[in-house]
Amino acid sequence: MRSSVKGAAMTCAALIAVSAVTACGGSSNTGTQPTSGGAAVPQLSVTDITSDFSAMAQLKGLAGQGKGSVAVLLPDTTTSARYVTFDAPYLTKAFQTAGLSADQFKIDNAQGSAATMQTQAEAAITGGASVLLVDALDSGSGAAIEANAKAHGVKVIDYDRLVQGGSSDRTYVSFDNVKVGQLIGQGAVDCVSSWKIAKPNVLVMDGDPTDNNAKLFAQGYNGVLQSHFADGSFTKVGEPAGTWTPSVAQTTFAQQYTAHPEINTVVTPNDDNANAVISYLQSRQIPPRTIPTTGQDASLSGLQNVLKGYQCGTVYKPIYLEAQAAAALALYLRAGQPVPAGLVNGKTHDDTANGDVPSSLLTPTWVTTQNMAATVVKDAAVKVSDLCVSDLASACQQAGIH
Repeated sequence: MRSSVKGAAMTCAALIAVSAVTACGGSSNTGTQPTSGGAAVPQLSVTDITSDFSAMAQLKGLAGQGKGSVAVLLPDTTTSARYVTFDAPYLTKAFQTAGLSADQFKIDNAQGSAATMQTQAEAAITGGASVLLVDALDSGSGAAIEANAKAHGVKVIDYDRLVQGGSSDRTYVSFDNVKVGQLIGQGAVDCVSSWKIAKPNVLVMDGDPTDNNAKLFAQGYNGVLQSHFADGSFTKVGEPAGTWTPSVAQTTFAQQYTAHPEINTVVTPNDDNANAVISYLQSRQIPPRTIPTTGQDASLSGLQNVLKGYQCGTVYKPIYLEAQAAAALALYLRAGQPVPAGLVNGKTHDDTANGDVPSSLLTPTWVTTQNMAATVVKDAAVKVSDLCVSDLASACQQAGIH
């Protein structure tokens, strides 16, 4: 991760105050701009956010200026383990490090129910929330939540998933999801080569079609795979209806594999769905390094499947980056301050509204056995004791994980 380089930050302080900071990328000294009342406002950039949460500590002045609370609405605990394991604790740490007290933010999980999230949102607005951070279960329910928030003067941030047709003045924070898909696609291509799959017959499995992220992931990996399908080096067996529910993914794969036993490569959109496919393959006594699968989230099961030789790799999206970017956005909005251009470094298209949403986009990494030690292990995103259980001790040693 980047370290603090105070000298570099001082040489470009003027640039930071005027624009947005990418010229000073890597420094945790963010620069400031005065408010109308004369108080200094840090000009945070996505490149200032690191694993030590030091950038959050620089936002304590914003926390003091803000009014109302921040309400975080997370979707569930089943489609990905990340929301409990990473998002909630990292968001909590980000808000606390920035100086918010326990009564100034609240993190709820809808447990898979759009109605529950609606109720949570209404309670938050009634309770005085000035900012909603929404990771909607679907765009329809998310747009309704955001319309109600806007009607009550509450600012909205789309967290991780873009809400199609959402509030017109919202901001979006996520990883570059097309890039995530491209990493998945290229990971599958590289794995086909390294595992020596002579005639790849590829089943493409997507995420839930109601999730805008799933669409962006598919755009990325299908873009990579298309040239291989076009030149005949790969054969596309099919692309069935998508899902984020592992049990459904397993049933879908079993049906496809029964109908098309020639399938020998599976593009799976996340670790949980990959694990469902792998479990089925293992039930059929398919040995390692026989049928490549892919994934994302760098979950414990995903990383272990990579070490076992059932999964080619996983996209690592350091949630501590996303959580801090979201918390920082919330603090600027809560304080009524303009969001620095370096923190909103891109745009994401909303097809329903036919417009672009200002976005804070973070960079993902493809993780294999070759760089696992230098990425997820180094960042303590997973405990070595949890990862390197007895039957994986040798694989961990070979991967340089100690």
